[in-house]
Amino acid sequence: MTSTFRTLTVPLDGKDFPGGLPAFLVRDDVLCWTRREAGLAGFGEIARFTATGPERFLEADIWWRHLVLEAEVTDSVELPGTGPVAFGSFAFSKTSAHESRLIVPEIAVGVRDGQVWLTQLTFDDGPLTEDTARAALDRWLRSDAAPAAVPPGSTTAAADPAGDGTLGAVATKGGGAVVRPLPLAAGATLHTGSLSEEAWMAAVEAGVAEIRTGALEKLVLARDVVATIPSGVHAAEVLRELAARYRECWTYGVDGLVGATPEMLIQVEGRTAQARVLAGTLDRRDAHGADGLPMDYATRVLAGSEKQRHEHEIAIQSLTTQLAPFSEAMNAHDEPFILELPNVWHLASDVKAELAEIEGHVPTCLALINALHPTAAVCGTPTQVAGALIRKLEHLDRGPYAGPVGWLDAAGNGEWGIALRGAVIESRDTVRLYAGCGIVDGSQPEAELAETWAKFRPMLESLGISS
Repeated sequence: MTSTFRTLTVPLDGKDFPGGLPAFLVRDDVLCWTRREAGLAGFGEIARFTATGPERFLEADIWWRHLVLEAEVTDSVELPGTGPVAFGSFAFSKTSAHESRLIVPEIAVGVRDGQVWLTQLTFDDGPLTEDTARAALDRWLRSDAAPAAVPPGSTTAAADPAGDGTLGAVATKGGGAVVRPLPLAAGATLHTGSLSEEAWMAAVEAGVAEIRTGALEKLVLARDVVATIPSGVHAAEVLRELAARYRECWTYGVDGLVGATPEMLIQVEGRTAQARVLAGTLDRRDAHGADGLPMDYATRVLAGSEKQRHEHEIAIQSLTTQLAPFSEAMNAHDEPFILELPNVWHLASDVKAELAEIEGHVPTCLALINALHPTAAVCGTPTQVAGALIRKLEHLDRGPYAGPVGWLDAAGNGEWGIALRGAVIESRDTVRLYAGCGIVDGSQPEAELAETWAKFRPMLESLGISS
């Protein structure tokens, strides 16, 4: 064995994989990041970094930069995502006991703009050739799909009832069987998690009351439900379903965390950074029976809502304010556009920035995440006030939910979404789903509860237990 990190990247013939990146989603332990049939998939693991606490992003950044500093890289493709690459998932909260992680795979496959490539990564001193890389990929694709394991260090079901970061037993606050009449698949069950529906709506009321005191402008409250599926939870099937149904979202899979997020926290390519900010949601089912075209309804009800636009304005200002110190120039949409997804419409804005050199270096994507997370879109504003109130009202350790998830390479490129519309596979037959809502003055508990069900729908459908 040698301590030298070595990688080899070679092109593949895209004609052999007409389905694009989803064609590689054949194992439950696959690492995944894909949108519109492009992206990255990873197999195996040769190195892992874990951390908790407020310095988790910077500690991961230092670990990764040290790892790749003296790597021996052979790369005939030279695109973002080639060469050394790692997949990552980070806890939402600095107080969470859930371990944030970077995972370096043994094999990575990438698809971009019609090009397909293969990277083998190793610390071994054996031969590293195109033949060894192809043989390793074939071994992973043809071997039996591994069962999705409980993520190492996962504590997503733990509660933080004191709001001080100390974790104890789960406080269900009346949680039990879900009373909403969902058509579940035979044998499947669905239960509320940390809070019952009534207790969660009471938390929304309490949040609105705090907002009206002037202590904060916006609060994002999340809730969880637990699905039990006797036939088993198969991550690869879930990822393929999400990738097919939600092509405009980024489908992700890291260590049992699976989902399809519509929100890009930060994408870095060279010196260009981009983000997609969402705030303001409308269930598409609400348009049934309405006059006119569905998009006309969305424009009238969503874009025409003062409450929704105010929530969106807070979210976009949060991101641009935090990104500005790292940027030479920045532009964002003057007006939000309506993002149309199969389950909901969102108010959305895209932001683009040219990164500045700081102390002689362009900031890495993890350094940017450290500055940006959590945004108002998933926490609220002011951040510290909203974060403390979340811990007080949710009775839930979010774990990786609403935390950054994505990938990075040695050149500083990377794509990191916010882990929304997702779930954590906790055992062979149990999966915990999460959804949250932005709360502002004027929010109604019943409407916010209904919004969570609209956001649960992608995972429920992809699990095959509801339609």
